[in-house]
Amino acid sequence: MNMKTLSRKSLLSLTLCLLLALVPVSVLQAENRSVSTHARAAALIDVTSGRLLYSSRGDEPMLIASLTKIMTAIVAIENGDITSKVKVGKNAYAKEGSSLYLKLGEEMTLKDMLYGLMLRSGNDAATAIAEHVGGSEQGFVYLMNAKAQELNLKNTHFANPHGLDAEGHYSSANDLAVLTAYAMHNPVFKEIVATKEKTADNPYEKWDYKWSNKNKMLRLYEGADGVKTGYTKKALRCLVSSATRNGQQLVAVTLNDGNDWNDHAALLDFGFSHYPLKTLVERGEAVKGYSLVTGKAFAYPLGEGEEARLVNKLVLSEGQGSAGAGVSSGGSEGASAEAGTGDSARVGMDSSGAGRAEARAAAGDLSFGLRGVIILQLGGQEIGRVPVYTPGQLPPETSLYERNYRSASAAAYPAGNWLQAFGSALRALFKGVTDQG
Repeated sequence: MNMKTLSRKSLLSLTLCLLLALVPVSVLQAENRSVSTHARAAALIDVTSGRLLYSSRGDEPMLIASLTKIMTAIVAIENGDITSKVKVGKNAYAKEGSSLYLKLGEEMTLKDMLYGLMLRSGNDAATAIAEHVGGSEQGFVYLMNAKAQELNLKNTHFANPHGLDAEGHYSSANDLAVLTAYAMHNPVFKEIVATKEKTADNPYEKWDYKWSNKNKMLRLYEGADGVKTGYTKKALRCLVSSATRNGQQLVAVTLNDGNDWNDHAALLDFGFSHYPLKTLVERGEAVKGYSLVTGKAFAYPLGEGEEARLVNKLVLSEGQGSAGAGVSSGGSEGASAEAGTGDSARVGMDSSGAGRAEARAAAGDLSFGLRGVIILQLGGQEIGRVPVYTPGQLPPETSLYERNYRSASAAAYPAGNWLQAFGSALRALFKGVTDQG
């Protein structure tokens, strides 16, 4: 269809539909309960929902040492080709602090170097990665701060990719929790930080590199699957850990904590026991009283008594009104429904969803079956949105990370310009041929 022929009303309808489905929601912070740490600052977050379950001095800017490398890794994964070769330059060679002891001029794949970065906290690897992906250390730091701004990390600023103490280099426990929860949606990052040991090629010696992860939580805590240790004389002991139990993943953060291993076990235990993840909506569920189905599943960690305070509100796109709504089955069935504004009589109540969808398509329906959203609220604060569709018109199911950001596999085939795109296409083509052999 020629875009010039679209009416203003059609464009407005499409825009509103997209905004209803995609507008980010604020994160509800849980009340601190019976848990404490020895840390100067601490935070605990649920990865699926992004809900902060615990925070102590969580917004205080502090030195973060090698926890910096969480940002270094995710920026490199998202902006680099993980199969490309990273060459160690003079700025990276013999970098002070923890090191992989890379040789000047040595080459290693970006993915292997990311393992060295996260398992052994190599400052030489951090610098080499920064220069490879960002063109220079300064260029890469710009990307780090741009990502911090994108994630709304208000108490974070980076001055280098390795975390050595520097003026203007800081973050907070809450910001690091949000950053790590985001990064854990990336499959490459998630795989790296969960690895206990890694072997990598060493072209200059008869033996290969063998790296053991410094994160002892991977061995001490059941279900632990990440993420990074840190230490400098000024920052002292810093740690971000993660663990998954019963399908729920949590991330804990402590800054300046002399008893971090035990404190992280206590924080994670607290989260799993007091805020279990509960599925409130299943994908494809029918909406009570409407010929609509939910477009995605929605899960949220709930404390004692919180489920009774849940409220669901159905907001329909332009021309269809709004009304209180409930899902036909699942965890949200017992929650109250709040009526919205608009004329609910304008919404079709019959079961002929497929026929109505075909009629809209013939009339030039631009919403692709999207009819509105269910807004979920807890204690009067919005905690999430679930799009609703005409039955039979659900879009393909994708993860949060895949919807909003480039997939990890796409990073291996960059297309920043026509020449790069052409080269990526050839690589993908020949990879498919060799895979078939």
